[in-house]
Amino acid sequence: MDLNSASGVVLQVLTQASSQDSAVLKPAEEQLKQWETQPGFYTVLLTIFTNHSLDVNVRWLAVLYFKNGIDRYWRKVAPHALSEEEKATLRAGLITNFNEPVNQIATQIAVLIAKVARLDCPKQWPELIPTLIESVKIQDDLRQHRALLTFYHVTKTLSSKRLAADRKLFQDLASEIYSFTCSLWNHHTDTFLQQICSGGEPAAINSLEKTLLSLKVLRKLTVHGFLEPHQNSDVTGFLLAVFVRLKQFLDCSRNIGAEHVCRERLEKIIILFTKVLLDFLDQHPISFIPLIQRSLEFAVSYVFTEAGDGILFERFIVQCMSLIKRIVKEDCYIPSKNFEDSKPETINAHQIKQSFFTYQTLTELCRRLVTHYFILSDEELAMWEEDPEGFAVEETGGDSWKYSLRPCSEVLFIDIFHEYSGTLTPVLLNMVDTIKGPTCVEDLNALRIKETVYNAVGLASYELFDCIDFDEWFQSQLLGELGVAHDRYKLLRRRVIWLIGQWVSVKFKADLRPLLYEAILSLLQDPDLVVRVETATTLKLTVDDFEFRTEQFLPYLETTFSLLFQLLQQVTECDSKMQVLHVLSCVIERVNMQIRPFVGCLIQYLPLLWKQSEEHNMLRCAILSTLVHLIKGLGSSSENLYPFLLPVIQLSTDVSQPPHVYLLEDGLELWLVTLENCPSVTPELLRIFHNMSALLELSSENLLICFKIVNAYIFSSSSEFLQIYAANLCQGFLQLLRDITNEGQVEVLKVVENVLKVNPAVGPQIFQALLPPVFRGIIEGEKYPVVMSTYLGILGRVLLQNPSCFSSLLYQLSQEYNCEPDQILGNLIEMWVDRMDNITQPERRKLSALALLSLLPSTSSIIQDKFCGIINVCVESLHDVMTEDPETSTYKDCMLMPHIEEPQVSEDEEPPTEQDKRKKMLALIDPVHTVSLQQFVYEKLKAQQELLGEEGFRCLMETVDTEIVTQLQEFLKGF
Repeated sequence: MDLNSASGVVLQVLTQASSQDSAVLKPAEEQLKQWETQPGFYTVLLTIFTNHSLDVNVRWLAVLYFKNGIDRYWRKVAPHALSEEEKATLRAGLITNFNEPVNQIATQIAVLIAKVARLDCPKQWPELIPTLIESVKIQDDLRQHRALLTFYHVTKTLSSKRLAADRKLFQDLASEIYSFTCSLWNHHTDTFLQQICSGGEPAAINSLEKTLLSLKVLRKLTVHGFLEPHQNSDVTGFLLAVFVRLKQFLDCSRNIGAEHVCRERLEKIIILFTKVLLDFLDQHPISFIPLIQRSLEFAVSYVFTEAGDGILFERFIVQCMSLIKRIVKEDCYIPSKNFEDSKPETINAHQIKQSFFTYQTLTELCRRLVTHYFILSDEELAMWEEDPEGFAVEETGGDSWKYSLRPCSEVLFIDIFHEYSGTLTPVLLNMVDTIKGPTCVEDLNALRIKETVYNAVGLASYELFDCIDFDEWFQSQLLGELGVAHDRYKLLRRRVIWLIGQWVSVKFKADLRPLLYEAILSLLQDPDLVVRVETATTLKLTVDDFEFRTEQFLPYLETTFSLLFQLLQQVTECDSKMQVLHVLSCVIERVNMQIRPFVGCLIQYLPLLWKQSEEHNMLRCAILSTLVHLIKGLGSSSENLYPFLLPVIQLSTDVSQPPHVYLLEDGLELWLVTLENCPSVTPELLRIFHNMSALLELSSENLLICFKIVNAYIFSSSSEFLQIYAANLCQGFLQLLRDITNEGQVEVLKVVENVLKVNPAVGPQIFQALLPPVFRGIIEGEKYPVVMSTYLGILGRVLLQNPSCFSSLLYQLSQEYNCEPDQILGNLIEMWVDRMDNITQPERRKLSALALLSLLPSTSSIIQDKFCGIINVCVESLHDVMTEDPETSTYKDCMLMPHIEEPQVSEDEEPPTEQDKRKKMLALIDPVHTVSLQQFVYEKLKAQQELLGEEGFRCLMETVDTEIVTQLQEFLKGF
């Protein structure tokens, strides 16, 4: 690309690409895409975005194209990689001037310099860091800021590299520049503090921004730049200075007030200080030990004493609580049960914690957490009234404790209570004593305090197991609290039903459950939506508990289900509907078939909800999960849902549809459950299998369930299914067998084995292309035992149930190996006998014996030569399957299934699915379950004897070990 002539052309196209008119925009984008790989293009872009006289939008676009080009073409091995000469020119141009006037563009330039640094620094770009250090010393505010911004992004990027050599390079860099960066940070910090005191707001804002950037650099250097940071005096000096500076900035924020222009940036830098401590603790817990005392004193004094009055803001409180929590829970600070075996540094850290967390400190922490931080604020109570659903389903799980005050205070309480339960249990029990009895509904403060104590008792349920007689408390007080209908008392109704949910799996007498179910029914009709949603959650915990008994719940099932369905219709938010659907799913799952009379309303409503949730894929996932449990509960009656159900499965499992990214996993489970419970495969259900070929091509973690779905079609609609899909399936399996693991191969081969089992006459022809590799694998001695076992299972099926197919395969392989079919047969039998120990399933072992015996009677020299091995396999299998009747001393084949017996299902067991019944029917025609091995052995040996005559048979039997013959005769006595 001729740079002189190209600049104007590229500028013109970039101008068009920043147009709002798509007719102008699209061709320009296409042209830029073509230029991406042209030599000199990025040099032109650099010229354009560094020309401050050009339009901002055009320059912005030039920066973005340059940045994206680094990812695609900067590496030497990349297709269309930039030449080394052009890269050298670009590197030099990028750090010539740090004078970009537009903040957003300056940030993008800093980021793209960091991207280049990640690939080229320090070897190809040794001048980058020295240039940045020199530039941050310049007494020009703009240049200094831009250089510092770039310095930060470069250190951030370099610190994120994780290879050992890269980490060593970053550590070398850190040791070189750490002292300078500390002095830079101190200089900007002191400058800011002086300026803010003298009232120079613009200058103060400028200095504060530089303070922030230099602190960000120090954070990365401190956390990632040293193997043993506690041995570096500069690092320890900086970390101790953090506490001093934190106090200065907190005092500063108190003095300037909430409306000051610096307030937001001040809070940002205060949070950054706490991040330095938290990151350092996370990466270097041993090096952090000298800071434990200071950190605890600092965090506790600001968050739990008057020292924080007037300066606390939520994010800072959360960070301080996180710091306390992590120190309490850090594994390196907790000695082993045998104290003397602990490392000295662990004992040191433990002793520091013990000396800090005195009885008085712990008591104050506990009381302040419960009565101050747990208490519902006026804002929360207002949210309860204005947005009850938002309040009811507010996120409190996962990592929310790292960002939100209430979850953080609750997690801190749980961890401290667990660690110091001996000290804190009496404190909490004393608080419980103070709230006994009814509370005046007019006293909102008393209601709030009582609510927080109940919260604490719920959070500490596992620690309080032996200290509270919950059953007695439930009957004497909690039930009474639930019965107070006053509107203000909803605080306690909601908290008490939540509390019961926390204790139900910890300590709750089974015979009290009917009382709880009655209370739940009452609260599901509560006037307040928040109470109803919380009650639904407690119902889920109760039903999902190990001690749940269906018969206890059945009298309440119809009303409960009806009220849950009403709640599902009443809530409007996606999260609320998901929450109620999960409760419904759980109830359906636990009562199973007993739900059938009551689900009509839900079945009618789900299609409407599915349609309404078109833009809410997570809600659709919840609907799919509910349908899974619904189909299991309905069994064969689920056919009535097919007009709604099958299009849902079709959409969820079609990889050409965008929603499949979210719906596929649940959609596959629903597909499988539908097949397992269908009385017969309908044409519509058969058509959905069109989706499977694309799913098998994905070779993803969903392959296993895909194989289960294929098996379900084979068991329920073998002939029709195979007629339509077998050719594609066989082709797909051949491709899969080349690409997947041994475990995956076994799953593919099991499908083939099932086809042969269900359709022994046609199956081998349909999957003929897959059989030669199986036979070859046996002949060549497949090393992986489970694969070999499956190979032998397929070989046994073909030999026993389709001898003509077996013969044709022998002939095919003999042509391939250029030998006689009998030689192939001999090799197969030899490997079969040798690898019988690979077969662990008794069914397959018996199948092997039956298949090998089916070769008799025979005059073939090959078979007579392998006769000893065949008899060995038969006797081994007889040991596997024969059981002796002690009274008659006769043997019986335990695998025989002579007639259909309707299985007896206990209340705790799930009834058999339609697929279970189909498998049972298949077993009733399977030789493994219909042919007596004992009888078969006798008949085949008798036939061989008749073929060879007494003398010939005697000679043949003499090839068998005498001990094996004795065992054989024992099994055959009576014949």
